[in-house]
Amino acid sequence: MNVIAITVLSAVIALVIGGLIGYATRKRTAEAQIGSAEEKAKRIVEEAHEKGVSEKKEILLEAKEEIHRLRQELDKDTKERRSELARQEKRVVQKEENLDRKMDSLEKKEQLLNKKEVKLNESQAKLDEMQEREDAELERIASLSKDEARTILMDEVEEELKHDKAIRIKEYEAQIKDEADKKARDILSIAIQRSAADHVAETTVSVVQLPSDDMKGRIIGREGRNIRTFETLTGIELIIDDTPEAVLLSGFDPVKREVARVALERLITDGRIHPARIEEMVEKAQREVESRMKETGEQATFKVGVHGIHPELVKLLGRLKYRTSYGQNVLNHSIEVATLAGIMASELGVDVQLAKRAGLLHDIGKAVDHEVEGPHVTIGADLAKRYRENKNVINAIAAHHGDVEPQTVEAVLVAAADAVSAARPGARRESLEMYLKRLKMLEEIAESFEGVERCFAIQAGREIRIMVKPDKVDDLGAVTLAHDVVKRIEKELEYPGQVKATVIRETRVVDYAK
Repeated sequence: MNVIAITVLSAVIALVIGGLIGYATRKRTAEAQIGSAEEKAKRIVEEAHEKGVSEKKEILLEAKEEIHRLRQELDKDTKERRSELARQEKRVVQKEENLDRKMDSLEKKEQLLNKKEVKLNESQAKLDEMQEREDAELERIASLSKDEARTILMDEVEEELKHDKAIRIKEYEAQIKDEADKKARDILSIAIQRSAADHVAETTVSVVQLPSDDMKGRIIGREGRNIRTFETLTGIELIIDDTPEAVLLSGFDPVKREVARVALERLITDGRIHPARIEEMVEKAQREVESRMKETGEQATFKVGVHGIHPELVKLLGRLKYRTSYGQNVLNHSIEVATLAGIMASELGVDVQLAKRAGLLHDIGKAVDHEVEGPHVTIGADLAKRYRENKNVINAIAAHHGDVEPQTVEAVLVAAADAVSAARPGARRESLEMYLKRLKMLEEIAESFEGVERCFAIQAGREIRIMVKPDKVDDLGAVTLAHDVVKRIEKELEYPGQVKATVIRETRVVDYAK
């Protein structure tokens, strides 16, 4: 037992001693390694320090060189700026010296002017005094005051001016006539001779013939239901009176009146007249009239030789067949205007097709003026713009009554052709009331001038003859009077064509042999 214990104890002691010896050995090895690492680290730090010092010196040297270079550039720039400032300062000084010299010169001139002004004022005062003495002496000699003399002088000058004005007017009229009359007469005569359109005067009433008076009762129907249906569907008043074998269709819309006429004629031919049949016939008549309008519009464009017009405008042209203006058929008038404008355009060497197109469409607004508010000129220009007509055509439509300024020669020709077509004798009809009013106003305008003894409107208002007092109006005054009367008529009256003013001055000497 003791032997085992001693053996175990010896083994433990040996292990402990071995462990202590191993620990001491590892410690010495670790200390040696640590010492070697410290030396290596110390060497690396020293090397890095030496390298950093070297690079620092190089960087400082480069910085010093850059600073030196920048300082040299700054010094150079500063010297240049100082030199420029010195030059500018020198120029400013020179300008100041020049200004000082000019100021001195101006002051001297001002002093001289002041002296001259004083002398002039003194001279003017002396002249005024002398003028007053001369005026007083002239008034004493002439026995007239200054105002009286001025009045006499102004009257004499006014008479001379009137005389010169009359002579100038006469000279200008003669010159204008010499230059323009022949050309205008040739162009208009050629245009009118080559276009002789017929003019049909239509009213707001259409007459429909009946096979017998018994048909009137069938048209009226039981308790008037047929006539009420007809008037409601067409918008046209049906007048049934004592006129034998005829009824009247009355309405302001010519297209609706035409639809009503066609429908009524078909109902009379068919013989079956009742509300359902009336509605059917009115629809058929509407389609037929629309077809006729389209065909008529196409015929008008073909007749004039104008193509490429929008189909809606062609239909509106056909609608003008049923529209009248002062008794003149508007479609015939439009065709005639297109023809006249085209002829005048060819004579003047301008765009014939443009003139014809604008002439044909110039009254297109009258096709819908029963439905659209506004003057037909504005309506027509808007329609042409809506259907993308040429801007020159739109301008000609808008300018043919002088509402806007014409921009082309063709627009002026359309306005002239419109006036020629409307002024053709018998082309248009005006009411008796308007006719008498125009004649009366013509005579009133002429009688309002001084020296007029009597005046007469003749030639259906196309000429005004003015008798003047020979002791108050001389020959040159008669020229001036005719010119002034014409200007007043143009300004105050609306009239077809032109009005001629004729001034008659005569001196009669009567004596008797006894």
